[in-house]
Amino acid sequence: MKRPYLIDLSLILVAIIWALNFSIVKVSLREMDPYSFNALRFIFATVLLWYVARKRGHTLKVEKEHFWKLVGIGTVGNLFYQMFFIIGVNYTYAANAAVMLGTIPIWVALLSQFFTDEKLTALKALGVLFAFAGVAFIIMGGQGTLSFESETFLGNIITLIAAVCWATYTILSRKYLRVYSPIQYSAFMSVVGLIALLIVGLPFLVKLDWSNISYIGYGGVFYSGALSVGLAYIIWNNGVKKIGAVRTAAYQNLVPVLGLIFGLVLLGEELSLLQYIGAGSVITGIVLARLNSNLFKKTK
Repeated sequence: MKRPYLIDLSLILVAIIWALNFSIVKVSLREMDPYSFNALRFIFATVLLWYVARKRGHTLKVEKEHFWKLVGIGTVGNLFYQMFFIIGVNYTYAANAAVMLGTIPIWVALLSQFFTDEKLTALKALGVLFAFAGVAFIIMGGQGTLSFESETFLGNIITLIAAVCWATYTILSRKYLRVYSPIQYSAFMSVVGLIALLIVGLPFLVKLDWSNISYIGYGGVFYSGALSVGLAYIIWNNGVKKIGAVRTAAYQNLVPVLGLIFGLVLLGEELSLLQYIGAGSVITGIVLARLNSNLFKKTK
């Protein structure tokens, strides 16, 4: 099997992890506040990433001229994104949040076009639009409520800002992933995120009633930290380094498709025609964005 396809398979694994993460996080948040949850899961993520980095012979030391720039990038990706996402979801419907986060590949494509050497091409743009349209079809074909009225406006905007933060983190990372390995880079970023989220979450951690947290609650923290952040960040950053930010971001929209599959297989849920069309549109978009052709040559 050629290496590029291993990258695709690994990004599909990330989409699977993230698709399951929504339900797992929801269960854990019944027993603790989101700020404590974020801080605790980054402890697991940082321990895992630091351990893997050390086993591979890496340290957390970075070049002096890169340090504060990397801290800034880590703050955008691991503090601002996490905070805006949580706050946004609290003020809007889950369906709206899914659509807002479905714009991440679009923002990655646009920002890459203007600020990186990864230029937007016809097939790549078509792939991004197909994938986003697929997410919208999946939401509209399900039982989720899409609403863009005044009561959800603030939540929609905040979640959209979260999407821009993750897109910004993704494209800014590419430059430094040429210098550092995905494992070393992910470990450093997790430390930045841990420190920032501990500062924000400390007042909530002090008040947290630890006795009311079950093993399932702690299991959700471990899963979301070790897998949804730890393992997923290594794979995501490796994808950005090897196949580019736009093509990697396209796999973000595979998450709702996998959510449908899990619902179909595990819960026996029925899918609407629009959801089948949406799933097909997302997959088509990813294939278009990933095609190797002369249209995808990058500007030197």
